[in-house]
Amino acid sequence: MRYETIEKLKDEEFKRCTGVSQGMFEKMLKVVCEGIRDFGRTPKLTRADQLLMTLMYWREYRTEFHIGLTYGVSESNVCRTIKKVEDILVRSGEFKLPGKKVLQPSDTLIEVVLIDATEQPIERPKKDKNGTTAVKRSDIHKKHN
Repeated sequence: MRYETIEKLKDEEFKRCTGVSQGMFEKMLKVVCEGIRDFGRTPKLTRADQLLMTLMYWREYRTEFHIGLTYGVSESNVCRTIKKVEDILVRSGEFKLPGKKVLQPSDTLIEVVLIDATEQPIERPKKDKNGTTAVKRSDIHKKHN
């Protein structure tokens, strides 16, 4: 899937596909374009496709091998591209997730239930060679006394 394929989607469909809104995608794309330096050979994928590849990895958690087949690049190229895009987005500081304290307020009541599920040995009667239950003579005497 290339960016040209999804750029004309409605906002709702775009978000379902990528996990981010079109506006957020454009912000991310701007940061990526500013953060990646051009040198050497021209890349096989556009910056938008590189970002889309990273979002695909995050959203679907497909293997890098499978994503490479989709985009027609090697697995190692997918790995380098995802790492490069992630680093640029993190360094920008614009795309941070809230910390643990924001996600879990301190007034939340947590209930913990512990269950003791340890095994206990059970005494079972012994069977003899014929498969019948063998009874000890001492057990017989105990019953009659």
